[in-house]
Amino acid sequence: MVSLKRNFRERIYNKIPIRWHIMDTLIVRDCRHGQLRILIGDVLRVECDILVTGANNRLSGREGIDAKIHQAAGEDLREACTQIARTQRAQNLQPCSVGSAVTTAPFNLPVQHLIHVVGPDCRRPNQDQNRRDLLESAYESLFSEIAATGIKGTVALAPLSMGVFSYPHREGARKTMEIILSMLDGEEDPGIERMLLVTDDNNFVNNMKTVYRETEDQFPGTDMTRQFRRGLIQ
Repeated sequence: MVSLKRNFRERIYNKIPIRWHIMDTLIVRDCRHGQLRILIGDVLRVECDILVTGANNRLSGREGIDAKIHQAAGEDLREACTQIARTQRAQNLQPCSVGSAVTTAPFNLPVQHLIHVVGPDCRRPNQDQNRRDLLESAYESLFSEIAATGIKGTVALAPLSMGVFSYPHREGARKTMEIILSMLDGEEDPGIERMLLVTDDNNFVNNMKTVYRETEDQFPGTDMTRQFRRGLIQ
C-alpha cells in the first residue's frame, strides 16, 4: 500500500511542471541567438520543450538525475535505450560514447524530446585527464541533437557531469558557461530560444555565483539578471 501511494505521488509530481519564470533564478544572460537562465530547483519540474539527461555510455539510467528521469519516463524508455545499446553493440560500438548524444521519445515525460548526453565521468582517470575537451564535445553533441529536432523552443538540463560524475565544480561552472554562451552567441543560430540550466546542488550554485561575479564581463552575451530582478523582464 505504501509503495502504491508513493508511486501515485510520483506520477502526479512528475506531471505537474513548473513554469521556469517563477523558479528561483540565479543568472539571466541574453545572447545573439537565445537566452541562458540558471535556475535553482529540480530539472524534472521545469516546463520545457526538450529535456536533457546526463547519461552514461551504456544508457542504463542507473545513477543520479538520469535515474530519476528514467523512472519518471517509465519502462518504455529503458526498453528504447536497451534497443539502442543492442544495435550499437552489434556494430562493435558503445551504446553512446563519451562526448556524444542521442535523442529518444520522452514517453511519460511532458516534453517533446528527451536527449541523452554522455559527459566525462571524472571518477575514471582516463576521462578525468581529458575532462575539458570531453565536456566541450558533450555540449557540441547536445547542440547538434537539439538542431536536429527542428524545434526552436526551451531546453532544460542539469549541468553535465557536475553530479555523480564528479567534475570539479569551480572549473566546471566556468567551463559550462563558456561553452554554452559561446554557442548561443556564435555566428550560427543553434535553434534555441531559451536554455535553462537547472540545479539544486548548493556547492555548484555557490561556485557558479563566485565564477560569475569574478568573470561576468568575460563571457559572451549581455547580463540581464538585474533587469529580471527588477521585474523589467519575465
